[in-house]
Amino acid sequence: MAALPVYRWRLAPDGYATRRQLRARGLRPGGQDVAAQLERPRRRRGPLVAYLYRIDRAKPVRPMTPARWAALAKANAARRTCPECRRDAGYVIPPSLGMCTPCAFPDNTPEGS
Repeated sequence: MAALPVYRWRLAPDGYATRRQLRARGLRPGGQDVAAQLERPRRRRGPLVAYLYRIDRAKPVRPMTPARWAALAKANAARRTCPECRRDAGYVIPPSLGMCTPCAFPDNTPEGS
């Protein structure tokens, strides 16, 4: 197994990109293996590592279909629905609480609501 080429931060040659850089160009890795890696040294811990992919082997991002949009909307709605009162909280329910704020802290609700 050959070792990956390692480049210092901001010194990678042209033709390589990270996942985010590919996404900004409307591309995805498309099943290719990691071609190289970047390392950014840090003082007291190990280096930060970013994996690079070849741009010429990248494939276009798959378009969102109506079914994918519907599934995404349903998943986001489920994240906003309180499991206790079954109402849409209007925000994503924090996993630390597991329920909307009025259900988690019933003593703090104002009188008359």
